[in-house]
Parts: sequence; structure tokens; C-alpha cells
Amino acid sequence: MKSLVCTTPGSFEYKNIEQPVPGPGQALLKIRRIGVCGTDLHAYEGTQPFFNYPRILGHELAADLVETGGAEGFEAGEKVTIIPYFNCGTCIACRNGLPNCCASINVCGVHVDGGMVEYLAVPAYSLVHGGDLSYDELALVEPLAIGAHGVRRAGVREGEYVLVIGAGPIGLGIAEFARIAGGKVIVMDLNEQRLAFCKEKLGVDHVVNAAASDVMEQLKQITDGDMPTVVIDATGSLRAINNAFQYMAHGARYVLVGLQKGDISFSHPEFHKRESTLMSSRNATREDFEHVVNSMKKGLVNPATYITHRLSFDETAEVFPSLLDPAKGVIKAMIEL
Repeated sequence: MKSLVCTTPGSFEYKNIEQPVPGPGQALLKIRRIGVCGTDLHAYEGTQPFFNYPRILGHELAADLVETGGAEGFEAGEKVTIIPYFNCGTCIACRNGLPNCCASINVCGVHVDGGMVEYLAVPAYSLVHGGDLSYDELALVEPLAIGAHGVRRAGVREGEYVLVIGAGPIGLGIAEFARIAGGKVIVMDLNEQRLAFCKEKLGVDHVVNAAASDVMEQLKQITDGDMPTVVIDATGSLRAINNAFQYMAHGARYVLVGLQKGDISFSHPEFHKRESTLMSSRNATREDFEHVVNSMKKGLVNPATYITHRLSFDETAEVFPSLLDPAKGVIKAMIEL
């Protein structure tokens, strides 16, 4: 079968490999859609933490289920997606119901080879029913679940101001699920095109350009002088992460969804006097996946809004570098098989 391998940063190579034979407890998938996410782009650039080459990328997947691997309630032939964070089941995190931050986690397409293939074997416990959702919708469940998990970590309450920093696909998902939770959403980004997308396509009431000279004043005006009680970073930019500490209201929660390689620094007195809460948000759980699927089914989220670019599997190696070009206006690229 055909596969697409990221051999080194900046380099893809198509290779013919053996179709996987699922082992005990493994399901076999025929891949239909692969969403391109920030992790894939960063891996291609060579800036993704916890990464080794060569690697087959891809973890935002929609597929037909070929073999169930004994997964209860699943039938061959149905549409599925997966929870692509394969956990050990025995570490302290897994024992405490936190498989998303398993101490020995293997993320599909990051630590182990992923979905840029025709067929993929995965743990049967990772399957998620697709039901009547389309392949496109199913391939967007995982990135939206990342956003839903960050919002759940923040404990967003009805009526409070939520500042989402970064209007990429993950940030857009955070904004959507913060809205669903009842938050008043503010989106901040450097890209005016993405800020316009937030207002026009997602109905976000407040957007702020991070490069503006009066960012603090804008936030104070929007929040009636209080500043946001929830700040969520989806940039993975060290500068953006460090800057955002000043945007927190007293008593605010700051959630880091974006990931970068450097050290965070902030004023302890400023952080302390606010009795602030700082937390990370890693991956997502089945609860988040089910929340996303149910929200899609209820029409609370329209995944088709996010897809701005489509490409076939056979042209992916050639087209992929262009997805990094801000001028292309990529929100979400979808690979079709």
C-alpha cells in the first residue's frame, strides 16, 4: 500500500509498504480523510517537540472500519474516527482517568506512525462511532476535541469573558466550545484575515489584533474594565504565552493549549496578587470527543466552515509546503483518499 513519510524536516517521500495485519485488540481502518493540523506542519518544519524522523504523519482521521479488533458495539463497514492518543492503561494518569496525559503515551502520527497511509491498524479501544457524520466532519472531531478539552479544563462559566489567543484551527475550536459553554468570546491574533473569519463565519463578537498598540485598552473596554477571567493560548508562541499573563483578570484562569519548546517567564508578584491559576491542557478524552460529536449532530458546530483547502493524497507531498504560507489563508486543509 502507498504511504507518505516525512523523512526529515522539509522532506516527504512516498513509499510502498506492507498493509498492516492487525494484532490482538487492534482494529483495521481504511483511511478516507486526513486533516492537516499544526502538529503536522510543525513536524514538517522541524519545530515539533517530542518528535523523531522518519515518521508517517496524520492523526485527524476519518475511516471505514475494516476489522473491529473485538471492539464492542462496532461493526465492519461503519464510518469511524479515532482517539489518537494511545495510552498504557496502567500509569498514574491512566489509573486516575487521564489517558490523555499518560506517562507512556504514544500519539498517532507523532510517537508512532500515523494516518497518511491507505490502511492503518489502531488499538480497538481508540475507535469512535461516526454515525451519520460525513468523512469531513469525522476528520475534524479530534482538533475540535482539543478545543473542547481546553474549555473544560478552564471551567468556563455562563457570561464570563474568555480570551482565546490564536485563531488557527485549534483556537477556532476553543472559541466555538467556549461559546457553547456560555462564555463571551474574544479572539486575539496577528492575522486580520483570520480575525475576519472569526467574525464572519463563527459569529465571534470581539476580535483584537495582537499587534495593536492599545491591546490592553481594548480588552478593558470590552470587559468593562475587568479583563478576561479566562485566557486560553492556542498559539504555541513563547512571546504570546508570556505576554498573555498581563491580560488576566484578578482570580483568572490561564490555560495553555499551545505548546512550544522554551521556558515560560512571568512576574510572580503580578501573578500572585491575582490569585491566578495556570494550567496546561493536553490532548482530549473520550468525554470531549463525545461532546464534539453530539455538538455536531445538534448543529451547534458547523465543521465545513473550517475547510479552506482540499488536496488529494497523491499531490500532498508537492502541495504541503504551500500550506505553511500565510498568504494562502489556510484554516484547515483536508487530504482525500
